[in-house]
Amino acid sequence: MTAGLAVTQEWLDEITAADETIDKHDGIQHLMARLETTLESFSKNANATRSATADYTDELEQHVAELDQVQGTGQILSSLADLAKAMLERTRKLETDMRRSEEEAKALRRSLEQARREAEIDHMTGLPNRRAFETVLEREYRDARASFDPLTVAFCDIDHFKRINDTHGHDAGDRVIRLIAEMLATISDDNCHVARHGGEEFVMLFRGVSLSEAHKKLDGLREQMAERRLRNRKTDEPLGQITFSAGIADVFDFPDPRAALKAADEALYAAKQGGRNQVIIAPKGGAQAA
Repeated sequence: MTAGLAVTQEWLDEITAADETIDKHDGIQHLMARLETTLESFSKNANATRSATADYTDELEQHVAELDQVQGTGQILSSLADLAKAMLERTRKLETDMRRSEEEAKALRRSLEQARREAEIDHMTGLPNRRAFETVLEREYRDARASFDPLTVAFCDIDHFKRINDTHGHDAGDRVIRLIAEMLATISDDNCHVARHGGEEFVMLFRGVSLSEAHKKLDGLREQMAERRLRNRKTDEPLGQITFSAGIADVFDFPDPRAALKAADEALYAAKQGGRNQVIIAPKGGAQAA
């Protein structure tokens, strides 16, 4: 797209068709990135064109005024004056159109940013989703390594969630997911990121606190949850004790964040196998959690 051309449906269809090989999971993000790049280029071209047009308009106005002051020049100068006035009118219209296009581009960029934010939110819980968490993990890992801050990752999974769904229905299951999300979010801040990883699983990232302190915070939430008693809103039947298990790992005990995530997941599995309703710390280097 070049300056002066609109973002049309045909253009959107064209770039979408060109990207058919892209995984659908990545499609929206990729399209928004392409649009953002195109809008940035358009804005630069529009600014340059409008600036040049404004300079040309000022000069043209001066020449038109000079032609109007010339006396006795006959038909040629009259024709030149008419032509210059017509050109001036068209130039003014072009400048107005360019200004309007710039405003439309800004509005579209705001819409794209809103769409990008919505694409990174889990709409059931309001938490960031897995994709958003991966972006945060990459950034926090880089920054924490540069500043020598501790960094801890944790996986949390609701215990016996299938049984809750099968016994009390999906509405009750969704309510439990939202409740756990709200509880985990109570400790979320600039140094603690909470996201829904998928299904009944959540992922957390702690920066600037030790592994033991992160474990203490998460285990405190686990205890709070275990003390609560919920009822099915439709049937008034008790849901029983709702608990979650978790695995937690020091990111810098492993070669990279992916290895730390895997270790935390293995620690979560150990917590499940060991009776649930507990938080297990992954041993350094990824040995089997105990």
